[in-house]
Amino acid sequence: MSIYLDIILNSSLKTMILSFSIQKQLRRKSGLKLETPAEVEQLALDIESKTGEHLGVNTLKRMLGLAEDNREPRQTTLQVIATYLGYESWRTMLQLDDESNSDFDQKPDLLRSSDIETDDFVEVHYMPDRRVVMQYMGDSRFFVMQSENSKLKEGDIVTITVFIQGYPLVAADVSRQGKSLGSFTAGKAQGITFSKY
Repeated sequence: MSIYLDIILNSSLKTMILSFSIQKQLRRKSGLKLETPAEVEQLALDIESKTGEHLGVNTLKRMLGLAEDNREPRQTTLQVIATYLGYESWRTMLQLDDESNSDFDQKPDLLRSSDIETDDFVEVHYMPDRRVVMQYMGDSRFFVMQSENSKLKEGDIVTITVFIQGYPLVAADVSRQGKSLGSFTAGKAQGITFSKY
């Protein structure tokens, strides 16, 4: 996996999501799971307290894949993250990260909900033995048709904007029997595999 992933939202707009490796370092450093807006706010406060620099919560959400946006982070933002994680610079972090040295230019497969037709199916697998089959309803919402060994249940409606091979699955919202359960992240250890049919 690269140190970052450019997700093309359309032909001219893109956003930057930090690699799983960097997100893992942020979780370890902050002691937070970084799955909810409140945890991202806590991360922003922790970064400011340790570096003296302020990063916006929306910027961090975007870089963690919890929000879509057409803006790329500034170099100063990347520098603050590197400093927070104990690196001299963003460039140094790129050079020292084994993942970036091995396949920096490779882009993982991704599937945006905007590229899926209504009633298409997406099947997701993640460790150790999880399997979820979802039918697309439109507007980034999916109906869970089948769920094996997952916390998602048949009948849940999940909001997912993008599926990325080898990265965690991030649902902005899970609705069960008409009640919102909040956000959900799956496949944190190894990421997911998916197929569309």
